Amino acid sequence: MEYDEIDWLRRQDPAWRLLRADHAPLVLRFLGQVFVDDNVRSISGDRLAERLDDLLFALNDQYGEGTFPKSARAYLGDWVDAGWLRRYYPPDSDEVHFDATPAVERALAWVRSLQAREFVGTESRLNIAVDLLRQMAFGAETDPDARLEVLQRRRSEVDAEIARVRAGDFTVLDDTAQRDRYQQFVATARSLLGDLREVEDNFRALDRRVRERIAAWQGSKGELLDEIVGSRQAISGSDQGRSFDAFYDFLLSLRRQEEFTDLLERVQALDAIGHADPRMNRVQYDWLEAAGRTQATVRLLSEQLRRFLDDQAWLENRRVMDVLRSIEARALALRDVDTSRVRMSLDDTRVEVVLPMERPLYQPRARHAVNSTSTADPVVDVDMSALFQQVYVDPTRLVAAVRDVLRGASQASLRDIIGAHPPTDGLAELVGYLSLNDASFEVVFNESRRESITWTDSEGSRRTVTAPSVTFVRTREGRANERAGHTE
Repeated sequence: MEYDEIDWLRRQDPAWRLLRADHAPLVLRFLGQVFVDDNVRSISGDRLAERLDDLLFALNDQYGEGTFPKSARAYLGDWVDAGWLRRYYPPDSDEVHFDATPAVERALAWVRSLQAREFVGTESRLNIAVDLLRQMAFGAETDPDARLEVLQRRRSEVDAEIARVRAGDFTVLDDTAQRDRYQQFVATARSLLGDLREVEDNFRALDRRVRERIAAWQGSKGELLDEIVGSRQAISGSDQGRSFDAFYDFLLSLRRQEEFTDLLERVQALDAIGHADPRMNRVQYDWLEAAGRTQATVRLLSEQLRRFLDDQAWLENRRVMDVLRSIEARALALRDVDTSRVRMSLDDTRVEVVLPMERPLYQPRARHAVNSTSTADPVVDVDMSALFQQVYVDPTRLVAAVRDVLRGASQASLRDIIGAHPPTDGLAELVGYLSLNDASFEVVFNESRRESITWTDSEGSRRTVTAPSVTFVRTREGRANERAGHTE
């Protein structure tokens, strides 16, 4: 890195500014515990201010009154301005929420790297480096004969190892090697959570640049739409987008999740590890939650972009940019003018006073008597059949169907649910599954993938629907209820 680049990072990078801040220990201690250790991705402003206020009270009591003189909300506002917190309003909510920025993750990771470690493993990282080189060399090989030669050599090695194991000649990892690999696993698992927060932030930055492009566009709307579609495809088709899609597909794979859970339980129970990290017991669910939030962010940005391109919003933004350009042009024209001679006029600033006695008095509404005892026949015959043709889908029955399928698995797709419990109310029942809200499971949508769902209705007709991929994931409460049911 060049000197100018390092100097620019020292002055502009939020992570570096955090390390240079006067209250850096407070920021890293509080934000690290809430957003990194507890893996909180969104928290209300009132709840976050309450937790910070408790910490400030404890620190002022320990180190003396006035150590941290500001209020909790004042500190949160400063951290937002510094780029360490992101303040936003969730959809359909008027309460402000907060989330940490990737700068906090980077600064905290560097500070934690300064701590003395009793055990520093190197063998596992060397094995990972060699395995990565093998994967890249094999994956880039275009010669079929060379690939077959590598596969034959692997099979020979596996056959030889199988023969040694059958003869009782095999080597077990010692305690040092197990601790080495476990340390590397924990570090990788924790860094993945930070990487997902950074991926979400990068997607948001890409979308922000697209919006800036929209606001400054001078051509026709058709040309703008062509460029916007290309930009959205560039986001999903970038290296980061493709890597995230592969990671998300792994999390949604039932077979891979079951294999990962089984391996994790066996490793966490090893005596050689000693005190296993308790956060690793549910790290796959933390990954799924973080990845689902990133996926939801991309979906929400797409919906906002569609509204942003509406005709009314388009004209409003064009008008705003025209006003801004006129202000810039006027400012440039007045740049060299003596400001002492500048005059401006304001509209009348008088306050409109309305006296209380000028308001009209309250007028109670007149009451009208209604006679409902009349039994006279109606004059006009009314067709009442429409009242009995309504379709009501009982959500309780749908929740029971999802729980029945999830009783033997940690997750299931909508196609699995429909296969086990065919709809009796047609498409209305299929749509009802998408709006379920139950504590025992979560509904995860993946609009980038589509699946075909087929069933046979009550009349014997075969129905097929193409819909976005929907997965029902059993929560910890659902698993606890299932275990309680088995115990009974």
